Amino acid sequence: MTALAAKSSILYQELHRREGKQQFQQPWSSGSSSCLLLQKNAAFFWVDTASRSKSVRRDVRVEALWPDLSRPTSVELEPINDSDHLDQILLRAQELSQPILIDWMASWCRKCIYLKPKLEKLAAEFDTKLKFYYVDVNKVSKDLVKRGNISKMPTIQIWKDGEMKSEVIGGHKAWLVIEEVREIIKKFV
Repeated sequence: MTALAAKSSILYQELHRREGKQQFQQPWSSGSSSCLLLQKNAAFFWVDTASRSKSVRRDVRVEALWPDLSRPTSVELEPINDSDHLDQILLRAQELSQPILIDWMASWCRKCIYLKPKLEKLAAEFDTKLKFYYVDVNKVSKDLVKRGNISKMPTIQIWKDGEMKSEVIGGHKAWLVIEEVREIIKKFV
């Protein structure tokens, strides 16, 4: 059994309701709001102050959960404006021996627009291991688009050691594209 409660008092009431007890105190909470997880197959101990008896439940565990605020939830993709800019990015990535991801998109492409925030969330997952960039094909020269060998959009490519290593052409559902991208990232990170 797993239960999630916004306040410890809700969880404690549920524990006591299941035990058939009516009077209780909260031994682990000072009344502040927290998020608690109750999970089976662990140990939990409390003292019932009304009867002064000790109870041990070996099938309950309580944990407090907080979101990890030290990591960003999304990272904005950096634009690539021309071939020289791409060369600088590839050189820097080669020096760091780090792959980069490039999203080739167009401002008029509906799937590209829908995919970009999902890629920004994915960028937060791999924040220190991989840099994410985008190229708006309408704002750059045709030479840069040819260099990327782009025929359809959105196209997401992984570049490592100055070469394109893998790509996903995103003509299908965004969550499928993100899963494919996540898999190819794991190959090169």
